[in-house]
Amino acid sequence: MMPSLLLHTANLLLLLLLLISAASATTIGVTYNASSPKLPPPEHVVSTLQSRGISAVRLLEPTPAAVRAFAYTNITLLLSVPNNLIPSFADNRSAASVWLYTNVLPYHPRAHISLISAGSDVITSAATSNPDLDPSTVLLSAMHNLRLSLLDLGIRTIPVSTTFSFIDIMTTSFPPSAAEFQEPIGNLILRPLLQFLDETNSSLLVNLYPYNMYRINSEIPIGFVLFQEHPFNFRDDLITGVRYRNLFDMMVDAVVAAMTVSGHESIPVIVAETGWPSEYEARAAGNYAEMYLKGLIKHLRSGLGTPLRKEGVAEAYIYQLFDEVDSSYNNGRNATTAAAAMIGGAEAGQHWGIMYPNMTMKYNVDFSGSANGNGVSSVQMAVAFLVTLCWFGVFVILANS
Repeated sequence: MMPSLLLHTANLLLLLLLLISAASATTIGVTYNASSPKLPPPEHVVSTLQSRGISAVRLLEPTPAAVRAFAYTNITLLLSVPNNLIPSFADNRSAASVWLYTNVLPYHPRAHISLISAGSDVITSAATSNPDLDPSTVLLSAMHNLRLSLLDLGIRTIPVSTTFSFIDIMTTSFPPSAAEFQEPIGNLILRPLLQFLDETNSSLLVNLYPYNMYRINSEIPIGFVLFQEHPFNFRDDLITGVRYRNLFDMMVDAVVAAMTVSGHESIPVIVAETGWPSEYEARAAGNYAEMYLKGLIKHLRSGLGTPLRKEGVAEAYIYQLFDEVDSSYNNGRNATTAAAAMIGGAEAGQHWGIMYPNMTMKYNVDFSGSANGNGVSSVQMAVAFLVTLCWFGVFVILANS
C-alpha cells in the first residue's frame, strides 16, 4: 500500500513540475526606432532597457549601429524590413542578401535576432503611399527570397514573417468564434502566407489596438478595454459559451478563430504592436494610457493565455519606446510605423511612447517582474502550491505509518 501511494504521489509531483515548466508567461517587449531624430544613441538606450528589465525589442528601420548595440545582451530583436524595400526583395533575391549582409550577418549570433518581419502593415502602406503596389504579388515573394537568402548565408535559426493590422485583415472582433479573414485578402494573401508560416515554423504578426476598437465603438465599456476587474465587466460569446474579461483577449481569439477556419490553428501569434496614446485622454478622468499598459502587462505576465489559446500570444510589443511626436501621420516618413497607418482618424502629433527622449519613464509600469511582482506567474504559483500540498501529504502519511 505504502509503495503504491508513494509511486502515485511521485507521478503527480512529476506532472505538476511539468506544468510549472510549461506555464510560461508571454514575452513583453517594446518597439524602438533608432532612426528617429533627437534620440539618445543606441548604446545608451540598450543600457536603460536592461536596467528596466525589458527583454525584447522590435526594431523599426534597423541600422547596423542599432543592431550592433544589442550584441552580447539578453535582449532579443525582432527586425522589421522597411516597406519600401519589399518590392526589390520580391524581384531579386540579391536585394534581400544585401540587406542581410548589412544588418544581420555581421552581428549574428552575438545579437539575438528572433525573427525578421518583411515589412509592416504592407497592405495599408501600399494603399496610402504606393497605390500601384499589389501586396498579393510581392509580399510572399519577398518573404520567400528573404528566407532563401538567410539559408544561403547558413542562418537557419531566424524565421521570416510579416506584420498585419487587425483592422485590415479581420471581419469582426466579436464574437471571436465568428471571425474570419477579410476577402479578398484572405484568399490572395493570408492563406498562402499561413501555409508558408506553417512550413517554416514561423509566427503570425498582428498589430492589435483595443484603443482603436474603443474609439470606433463607443458602446464598449472603457473598463473592458483597460483590463479592469469588475463583476459585470465581461462579454459572452454565445456561440461557444466562452466568457471574455477584456477586449485584448477577444481580439486575439478572433485571429485564432480565423486561422482555425483557414486550417492553421497552431501557428504562434505575436502582437507586434499594441499601446495607448497619451494625448487623446489627457483631459479625461484617469490616465487611460497607464491603466492600459499596467493591465496589459499584468494580464500577459499571469500566464493564463486566452480562452481559445491557453498559452496566449508568444510575444507582445508595446508601441512605442520613446515619447516622440509621430509625424508619420502627416508625411509618411516611417512606413514601418504601422500604428500610424492603422489607427484611422487618430490626431496628428499623438504621443505613444512609454519613455521620454531623456530616458525617464512616462508611466509607472514595471517590466522586470510578473503579475505578482516576484518573477513568477500566477499559474506557476498555483502549481507550486499544489506541489507543496503533495509533499505535505507524503510527510503526514510517513509520520503516521
